[in-house]
Amino acid sequence: MEETKVVRRHMRFTGRVQGVGFRYRAKYAANGMGITGWARNEWDGSVVMEAQGTVAQINMMLKMINQSDYIVIESIDTTDIPLEEHETGFHVR
Repeated sequence: MEETKVVRRHMRFTGRVQGVGFRYRAKYAANGMGITGWARNEWDGSVVMEAQGTVAQINMMLKMINQSDYIVIESIDTTDIPLEEHETGFHVR
């Protein structure tokens, strides 16, 4: 089943995603869902994130991030990338 498959996704978010608590909300949601990875602000105003977990966990994390009144995600560019075997936790960079 696709929902239970463990994947690692590289995602680039554009919109109102900096200065609105996006990365810290992502960290809170990821830790609650058991997702590993990281999130980082980019010079162009976007946020880049790598998240590793099941498809269902990542989808739920994205829903939790998007529930903020301050965050406005206009687009998400997503690429599946190889799994990181020994990563622990989710970090803000």
